[in-house]
Amino acid sequence: MLGQTLSAADYLARVRDEIARLDARSVENVSEVIERAYDANRFVFIIGNGGSGANASHLCEDLAKCTLCDFESQKRLKVLSLTDNTAGIMAWANDEGYERIFLEQLKNLASPGDVLIAISGSGNSPNILRAVEWANEHGMETVGFTGFSGGKLQAINTHNLHVGIDDMGIVESLHQVVFHWLIDDLHRRFAAKHRPAARNGARAGL
Repeated sequence: MLGQTLSAADYLARVRDEIARLDARSVENVSEVIERAYDANRFVFIIGNGGSGANASHLCEDLAKCTLCDFESQKRLKVLSLTDNTAGIMAWANDEGYERIFLEQLKNLASPGDVLIAISGSGNSPNILRAVEWANEHGMETVGFTGFSGGKLQAINTHNLHVGIDDMGIVESLHQVVFHWLIDDLHRRFAAKHRPAARNGARAGL
């Protein structure tokens, strides 16, 4: 929580305690959702605001590149962060309102069976909620990453990974810890489906 001062040791201990409280089965379930999308050639879209928007971009990059064991012939995950279309975001925000910046992109790009990963510490960001509601109504599978009380988002996702602490920095940090585990697990899952031996050292740039 902003304004609260802890020693480095106390802060790290708090992060350690919150990691221990995470539901491992919920974490594993997210990996399974993404694997199903990969197998079915479906798109995975990722959205978030602020620090969660930066996490969305980071997760997208890692899912696209760091799940590969063979750059030349391995099947690739179709993944896109909707936080990175700067001109599109500004156009919708300026003309129609910030709450539409993700929803309207999904209308252009998404299809039934695709996956939407929605990251919101509060769980109450209007642009996140609008996008998830639309995705649910149009046959997409929705995955939420939330903090604090989980907000409205926790209640409307198909799947949810919740960090139950009232500290946005720790929430975003723990989301990132989970994302990095997902990359490792999905690299393993995808490699098992790809028979040729790894040649290119795709993991070297992590």
